[in-house]
Amino acid sequence: MRNTYQTPVLDELDPTTGDLELEERHSLRRVAGLSTELTDVTEVEYRQLRLERVVLVGVWTEGSVEDADNSLTELAALAETAGSQVLEGLIQRRRQPDAATFIGRGKVDELRDVVIMTGADTVICDGELSPSQLRKLEEQVKVKVVDRTALILDIFAQHAKSREGKAQVELAQLQYLLPRLRGWGDSLSRQGGGAGGSGGGGVGTRGPGETKLETDRRRINTRIAKLRREIKAMKTVRETKRSRRIANGVPAVAIAGYTNAGKSSLLNRLTSAGVLVEDALFATLDPTTRRTAAEDGRVFTLSDTVGFVRHLPHQIVEAFRSTLEEVAQADLVVHVVDGAHPDPEGQLSAVREVLGEVGADRIPELLVINKVDAADEETVLRLKRAWPEALFVSARSGAGIAELHKAIADRLPRPAVELRVLIPYDRGDLVARVHRSGQVLQSRHLDDGTELLVRVDEHLAAELSDHQC
Repeated sequence: MRNTYQTPVLDELDPTTGDLELEERHSLRRVAGLSTELTDVTEVEYRQLRLERVVLVGVWTEGSVEDADNSLTELAALAETAGSQVLEGLIQRRRQPDAATFIGRGKVDELRDVVIMTGADTVICDGELSPSQLRKLEEQVKVKVVDRTALILDIFAQHAKSREGKAQVELAQLQYLLPRLRGWGDSLSRQGGGAGGSGGGGVGTRGPGETKLETDRRRINTRIAKLRREIKAMKTVRETKRSRRIANGVPAVAIAGYTNAGKSSLLNRLTSAGVLVEDALFATLDPTTRRTAAEDGRVFTLSDTVGFVRHLPHQIVEAFRSTLEEVAQADLVVHVVDGAHPDPEGQLSAVREVLGEVGADRIPELLVINKVDAADEETVLRLKRAWPEALFVSARSGAGIAELHKAIADRLPRPAVELRVLIPYDRGDLVARVHRSGQVLQSRHLDDGTELLVRVDEHLAAELSDHQC
């Protein structure tokens, strides 16, 4: 089975949604036909991926033919996001991937013919390949072979901007690289090793016997340990901020969902955050948190998170665990699903699988189907039957946003203690705290101060007890 993919034309973006950052990102796109290989500082084969002209190949082991097509289409979108031109795609039906070359012998020959015919410089496989599979397939097709995991890591490396995001991506890349280190021919052995008289290269070559590959492994393990310490320190800072929010009684809402489902667009609609919006996979890697308020005055935070994808590399989940745990600590998860996607049900299950890995599956969930303006009517009706509790919105047109804001407010945790207080006018700080972290049910100004009927947490209620009516 063979499919040909063409790069889609992106719709014009709203100039109020992060267009400056978008312009900066596009100004750094790779130019077709120019090599992006860099000098390797570790002296191992760890090069910037060449993704100018690529051929995709996948192995269909289960599910329907539509599932196989959707998977390869998603791989094409990933490749285009990484800056490549997708020339052609091949799918092979097998019970399981070939242990030697991922695809069967006959398909390898066909793949080689397609590479020659199209002039491709890279083959991207829709799966995670073992080091031996990568090496053998490369030897036979005579061009660079990249698997799905390396492709996603490459996109993450392009899009990470914060110090923590860059550290997390580097950690994931090094963890992926470590078992795949390859030396360059005879330069692999730096010293002969062993005692004199046992052969080897003679004077000047005998020594402890550490190979260049072993040296590289040691250096990478040292770097991994350092990155883990740095990320742990950053996690401590985040936990301090989170504990401060909890102490102030500010509820937290996390927006989670599949990549390119419209999470950042919804954040912009709900809070005017102005974060980057791009019709590309993994456009958002660095979480953005904004404060907003419900109609009754209760303040809460909304956080945009990194998008998920089918078979998200475990290195990414592990490296971004500290960031993903923000979702697990939220009071509510707004789960965004792309209603215009060919397989929204698959998106939903993939996201819930990752949320379960980080312990966020116990958090109350508000299901939001986005992009209903781009979905056909039959799909919308089918999804409404499947998920009657979901909200159907469009971040682009604004349809359903008011209902979404109200639904979020209705699901926020409410303070436990209700009391009536009379606060003197010289204690405006207490009134501000009540408005910020509690719920004001009634308010009126009297000669002696401000009379409030409020609902607050137990800690603030204790402070207000002296002013209780």
